[in-house]
Amino acid sequence: MQLLTEIRIAGFGGQGVILAAAVIGKAAAIFHGAHAAMTQSFGPEARGGSSSAQVILSTEPILYPYVTQPDVLVVMSQEAYTRFAPGLKPGGILITEQDMVRVDKYPTGVRAFGVPATRLAEELGRKLVLNIVMVGFFGAVTNLLDPDALRKAVADSVPPATQKLNLEAFDKGFTYGDRLLTRLAGNGDHEEALSLESA
Repeated sequence: MQLLTEIRIAGFGGQGVILAAAVIGKAAAIFHGAHAAMTQSFGPEARGGSSSAQVILSTEPILYPYVTQPDVLVVMSQEAYTRFAPGLKPGGILITEQDMVRVDKYPTGVRAFGVPATRLAEELGRKLVLNIVMVGFFGAVTNLLDPDALRKAVADSVPPATQKLNLEAFDKGFTYGDRLLTRLAGNGDHEEALSLESA
């Protein structure tokens, strides 16, 4: 049985949206033994304009590489949330940059997780690694991919000089997500994570 997961990551240019999607796709296709397809789109300006990327993860070869209704939506700007949140699949996962996205009312049945990715990146001294913090957080709360596969994909996707910093960013995001899940479980809000493993 084919297990297929559609993911959309969106924000504005300069936040590293495309790299975040590429890391997730690489983790699946190269280090996790699954299949992945990625498409991307930019607004009128590369930096500051809207930016989004779509990733499809699957246990079988992918015949149609475009996201129709994402299972997971990662948004890093208010504009991205406003534009893409209505298309999230019922029962899907919404991940927000909580300091940049205000959500008045969550769609029914959606499991929502917020992370101060920009703030966590600034704690490491480089705001630019917020996208890798987000990848780490994504890895923890979705449980879609082996964390080690994601770490390897991060290391393989950034310049050698920034590898240590980016791995620290990944670990920071993953730890934040892991602790959030533990806290939710303690509150009785059990989260049933998606899985790419074959049934």
